[in-house]
Amino acid sequence: MRPKLHPYRMAESLQSNSTFQRPAFFILTGIPGLGDGQAWLTLVFGLMYLLALLGNTTLLTAIRIDSTLHQPMFLLLATLAVTDLGLATSIAPELLAVLWLGPQPIQYTACLIQMFFVHALTAMESGVLLAMACDRAVAVGRPLHYPILVTKARVGYAVLALTLKVVAVIVPFPLLVVRFKYFHAKIIHHAYCAHMALVELVVGNTWVNNMYGLALSLAVSGVDILGIAGSYGLIAHAVLRLPTQEARVKAFGTCSSHICVILAFYVPGLFSFLTHRFGRHTVPKPVHILLSIIYLLLPPALNPLIYGVRTKQIRDRFLEMIKSRRKQF
Repeated sequence: MRPKLHPYRMAESLQSNSTFQRPAFFILTGIPGLGDGQAWLTLVFGLMYLLALLGNTTLLTAIRIDSTLHQPMFLLLATLAVTDLGLATSIAPELLAVLWLGPQPIQYTACLIQMFFVHALTAMESGVLLAMACDRAVAVGRPLHYPILVTKARVGYAVLALTLKVVAVIVPFPLLVVRFKYFHAKIIHHAYCAHMALVELVVGNTWVNNMYGLALSLAVSGVDILGIAGSYGLIAHAVLRLPTQEARVKAFGTCSSHICVILAFYVPGLFSFLTHRFGRHTVPKPVHILLSIIYLLLPPALNPLIYGVRTKQIRDRFLEMIKSRRKQF
């Protein structure tokens, strides 16, 4: 049985026309309109989070202990796993508490921190997928030059540059919110502190926030998607030039895991973006919030499964780890 809401939460949930000075905390309500049905979603999203934790931790362990996996491709995969762990952990604990226990308070500063990490890690994941696409393009298109062109040091520099870029473009999000001193309400009708959900509460002109959010979405995701498409165009061109069908299938097979990961990340993201930007008055808000949660939790849960099943080196390493565990018992 779900615990009852504390009286102060019930009082806070009442709609008010008052204007508040910057509050010490907000109230996250979860998914509006679902009521007690939210508790059942705890099982679904809790399972996703558990898969993300176990899968990515196991993937990182396999890469760390197996020296044969200390290659540029697997270092990028390790970066993706770390990003997935951070992305899932940035929203899952608070999300599960809200869905199971009902509306929950979150401190103003904690809300801004969560907002930063959600958007930063999302942008980071998109950038890592682009880097992995470039890696595959070089591996397929110029296999003889691959060890020279793609080294562990260059991968490290690329990850560092990507991290600095993400921090630089995402830091304005909380700063653009901090400049507002008054809010219409303390209640965020969302399951986590999304930028636009918080902007809806402020008193003042939010044109800059809206335009920066739209421009950043188009610039970051748009550029990454174009880069990925260009990389796979080069891969397709190189594959079609191979002399035999067997060679073509083998070359394209090295990219199959990455394609699955791209689809798992960008398809829910595209639906979430379109419903938020163009379906605000036609798509029910609970649907938009559900899509945004799936967009953040589904890729971290699926990515290690995809690479664990479809990548022979990782699959073999997993089997060896399982066998060694059995021998210990």
